[in-house]
Amino acid sequence: MVAAVVLEEEDRTLVRVRAITRFVVLEPDTQTWNWSLGEAGRLLSELSAAYRGLGYDVQSCRIVTNPFGEFLNCSSAETALAGLGVLQRCLSELDDGASRVRCAVGAARTAEELALVPAMIAEYGDLCNVCVNVPGDDLGLADAALCDAAAACVAALAATTPRGEGNFNFTANFNCGPGIPYFPAAYNLRENGESFAVGLEHGGLILRELRAEDLGAVAAPERSAALRRAFGRVRDAVEAHVAPLVEAAEAAAAARQVAFAGVDASPAPCRDVSICDLFAALGVPRVGAAGTVEAAALLARMFKSPRGAPLVGFSGLMLSCLEDEGLAAAAGRGQLDIYTLLQCSCVCGIGLDCVPVPGDCPESDVAALLRDTGALAFRHDKPLTVRLFPCPGLAAGDIAAFASEDLVDCAVFAVPGRRALTY
Repeated sequence: MVAAVVLEEEDRTLVRVRAITRFVVLEPDTQTWNWSLGEAGRLLSELSAAYRGLGYDVQSCRIVTNPFGEFLNCSSAETALAGLGVLQRCLSELDDGASRVRCAVGAARTAEELALVPAMIAEYGDLCNVCVNVPGDDLGLADAALCDAAAACVAALAATTPRGEGNFNFTANFNCGPGIPYFPAAYNLRENGESFAVGLEHGGLILRELRAEDLGAVAAPERSAALRRAFGRVRDAVEAHVAPLVEAAEAAAAARQVAFAGVDASPAPCRDVSICDLFAALGVPRVGAAGTVEAAALLARMFKSPRGAPLVGFSGLMLSCLEDEGLAAAAGRGQLDIYTLLQCSCVCGIGLDCVPVPGDCPESDVAALLRDTGALAFRHDKPLTVRLFPCPGLAAGDIAAFASEDLVDCAVFAVPGRRALTY
């Protein structure tokens, strides 16, 4: 890949490396974990240093395993937790003082493994990010029994973790392959072996380039041409940063003899730039207004545009309500609802991510939302996820407040009920 523009020093402040994610395969023999994780940690440390040397901030280093049932003793919650204790001690030795190392223990594969997840997350929190990959059938419909088990897991996390925040560490995946660098959708497979990927946070760069086109002032006859110019402008700006990041990653891959899977070019949620700002720069006054789907589709295509870069994961638009102050504010004003998020997911991503719902939302309604999202994912061949937060004691419209610094306060979304109405 050749950088399209010359980088100025200040440009690098608009792009952060959200995650360097190393995918590993752990065996049941805990004596092998220190070596496996130590090898992973060395690559993370070396590549982090290389990126900082290029002028980029590295926010987190991450390790993702094969499905936890392959290396933990899952005969009971107690044995699984004991194994996580060993894992925690191994990971504590990887802290280099520059980046925290977070961990995802892969996918739960069965309803029985899903039943262990609430206790695992309640005890180990951010060590224990978990997903479940829900398959679809020949009709493009999600496995209903596994959706029910995932809904039960969501309800248990809401009941057993403070404020229900344990759901931050659990998601249901639909049509998601391995290699996603973001949690908790990330997982590895034994047959995929060892690799690593990089995730970006570059909303500030994209916003600057979109604002330079002043699309809100463009008359309708010229809009299509203006949007094409904006697309090219964003693509060139992103390529200029992705090129040196990929070059450094490929050098690390060669030095450590580990495959570089690629870059997830999604602009991960950040505090200083809202996705709503990007919509406004495209001339859409608010998410949910007329023009929202067009803007979402264009943004998603922009994020897949870097030429010559291996792209992995979502590489699309993330509408993550509890990680984006603009989206949270839109929800509080009643401008955003669950089915607007699903409508956007048809043309972009990421599904229903970090959406607070009433604490008394029935598990059957949660399962139905999972199946709705799965239908979109399989029908449109898109990677989508569901990460819902039932908020104990709160109803639709109430403000959910959380202790985690990763989450913002947000109005609770109404969930259209499935009970029959009487007219």
